[in-house]
Amino acid sequence: MKVSAIICAAGRGERAGFGKNKLLADLQGAPALWHTLKAFSLPCIDEVIVAYSPADADEVRALCAPFGYRTAEGGRTRTESVYNALKECSGDIVLIHDGARPFVTGGTIEGCIACVRANGSGICAVPVTDTIAVARGTEISEVPDRSSLFSLQTPQGFFRKDIVRAYEKAVRDGRTYTDDSAVFGRYSGRRPALCAGSRDNVKLTYKSDFARDRPAVTLSGCSAAGIGADVHAFGEGDHVTLCGVKIACDGGLVAHSDGDVPVHAAMDALLSAAGLRDIGHYFPDDDPAYAGADSMALLEKTAALVAERGLRPAALSVTIRAEKPRLAPHISAMQANMAKALGLPEERVGISAGTCEKLGFVGEGLGIEALAAALLEKTDGKD
Repeated sequence: MKVSAIICAAGRGERAGFGKNKLLADLQGAPALWHTLKAFSLPCIDEVIVAYSPADADEVRALCAPFGYRTAEGGRTRTESVYNALKECSGDIVLIHDGARPFVTGGTIEGCIACVRANGSGICAVPVTDTIAVARGTEISEVPDRSSLFSLQTPQGFFRKDIVRAYEKAVRDGRTYTDDSAVFGRYSGRRPALCAGSRDNVKLTYKSDFARDRPAVTLSGCSAAGIGADVHAFGEGDHVTLCGVKIACDGGLVAHSDGDVPVHAAMDALLSAAGLRDIGHYFPDDDPAYAGADSMALLEKTAALVAERGLRPAALSVTIRAEKPRLAPHISAMQANMAKALGLPEERVGISAGTCEKLGFVGEGLGIEALAAALLEKTDGKD
């Protein structure tokens, strides 16, 4: 079943006090929304729709572009924004997630999807640990048994046909909701099913939340970050090589080496993070020594150049844009190859792939492009 994800980013977050959408405020070196977008760059997610405010359109679209995510204009309320995004979804299953929860993990997302498949819905939640009181004014009127209380989080997942029908009724009634499970529970006639959330999956509400260290996006000892990009045009051939994986295709890529676009992007990201020059300087395309070269071997040489600076890879993220060939079946092998070449655990390497919706050079099937982001840490493990 195809899985769509909606990321709600159309609010203002005024309680954070930034004077702008809090999701565009800096969080550990990047806009908070970027971390949320990155979290959903997973093989189990087929499309992502980001609901935005017209006031933030340019910035949100710019953040979405490297991931290939689509956008939908939000409404006056969260309910309207989700409803607008739902109309753009094509998946059998839809996950709805607050953009202000950037610390969500792939495991939580996958667990939510599994719960929807098994139970028809999946609401990420954690048990309440504090005693909760119901108050009237300044007096406590009731103290519920906390053993039956849960704090609801996102993502919250549903079959698309069910949640679309529920939201249609909510919008028709003119009601507004801050939680999707409430919409589902009221209008579907079914009780939402809980699945495991995480205490790290906190929501950014106040400015102080942005200052907290969160291991989900912060890697201990990281001292530098870099980005890289590459593009190659199609030419003659019967396959392409991406992240060291040969994939059958009705054309090859024109290049001096083997044309491994995502590897070249990753190399530039690593070199940039280390303050070094680009790959053309170290591996020039007019040097016969690199004619038809194995880019995975060049990646290992790049890691060695970085090591000379007292640095080593800590994490890598690569996004590939191609209309052809189909890449989803090869993502795991790509991830394993990149992790092995850089000496990283596979969970520290993210590989995502998508099309350009028939737009531009890539969309017309003329070539493949890739973007990469790399984090480096000092080899002595100290800042």
